Amino acid sequence: MTEPEPRDLRREHCDDLSPATLRWADNDMLGHLNNAVYLELFDTAINDWMVRETGIDERVAAVQGVVAQSTVRYLAEVSFPGTVEVGVRVARVGRTSLVLVAGLFVPGVEQAAAHLEWVQVYIDRLTRRPTPVPDVARRVFERCLAGRVPEPNGAP
Repeated sequence: MTEPEPRDLRREHCDDLSPATLRWADNDMLGHLNNAVYLELFDTAINDWMVRETGIDERVAAVQGVVAQSTVRYLAEVSFPGTVEVGVRVARVGRTSLVLVAGLFVPGVEQAAAHLEWVQVYIDRLTRRPTPVPDVARRVFERCLAGRVPEPNGAP
């Protein structure tokens, strides 16, 4: 099953949605969200979802997920004041890695205002070398992938 194109990502494609309230300090001098704020919103939503779903506290776990790559596409301007929703979607699970996509959605707009691709590699806390995705996490990620039924036209 292929992933939706960034401009086609919708809330219903996501495995989880998290609300977030924008802050005055989130705007940059041009009056829209600073690029770093998008990453903070995505990072918070992804890690909150993973802790809720897997129960793993990576601050003390023997295996940790570290971000190897993140790419954001900005599709529409967002600014304070307001709220957003961050949607998280499992795209692929490998032996030692995970690919997620996420969208930042504003109320009343179906298309994502920003799209994230996030590659996470699991490492051994002590050796810092890649290690298999923990079983409890793999079960969550694979359940997300298995729960998708392709639409008749082949769309996700």
